[in-house]
Amino acid sequence: MLKNEKPFLIAEAGINHGGNLSSAIKLVDKAKYCGVDAIKFQTYKTEKRVKRNSQIFNILKKCELSFEDFYEIKSYCDKKKILFFSTPFDIESVNFLKKIKVKLFKIASFDISNYILVREIIKTKIPTIISTGMASLNEIKKIDKMFKSKNIPHHFLHCISTYPNNEENSYLNNIKFLSDTLKTKVGLSDHTNGINTAIYGYILGARIFEKHFKLSKNHKCVDGPVSITPDQFLELRKKLLKMQKILGHTKFGIRDTEKSTLVYKRRTK
Repeated sequence: MLKNEKPFLIAEAGINHGGNLSSAIKLVDKAKYCGVDAIKFQTYKTEKRVKRNSQIFNILKKCELSFEDFYEIKSYCDKKKILFFSTPFDIESVNFLKKIKVKLFKIASFDISNYILVREIIKTKIPTIISTGMASLNEIKKIDKMFKSKNIPHHFLHCISTYPNNEENSYLNNIKFLSDTLKTKVGLSDHTNGINTAIYGYILGARIFEKHFKLSKNHKCVDGPVSITPDQFLELRKKLLKMQKILGHTKFGIRDTEKSTLVYKRRTK
């Protein structure tokens, strides 16, 4: 996934399809148009995700897609040559996603210490991305150790579980701290409704970027306040690739662009 310094972009469709398969397919098409690397959904049985008296039960139920729907979405993504993956919220969903041969799992911030679910994902041995919103450093270290003990490739995404989040509350220094502490690349799951925070994150070492995604500015969807449009995603991709060139690679001595001014360099004994 992170073979070089090129940013890995994830369009988080989440539940912005509203439980409608046609809308989910449209989100795939828009994500492909934006040139992202992957599109991510949420796979769950509402009754196994939250209690019936939860204030979000009806919202989640309305936005629930069936396993058959996800089979169609996965097949469509394969056809479009865009990576499909999902966040499972129950064991049945983990096993279904494994059955349709996903190449990547996502563990939501809310489940970083849900060890029943985490262990089920680990059993699959499928590479996993883990969000860290609200997690303590000990919780992050524990799940890191769990994956490392089974030699399963995994990456963390620094995340603030606020919807939407303000740039000023992004705590981006966590990216470098976690990268240094865990000896791994740490990305960013950004819940601001702009693109600047992701660009700042790239400077601090983030190379995986997850942004909630909607069809257009006028798309009425559950996560609309934290989602960006296709135009914003295109701009983000363009700026991140430019940032890759600006940062470049480490090189000392006479660089190609300095050859014309070499004549002015002085040495004395």
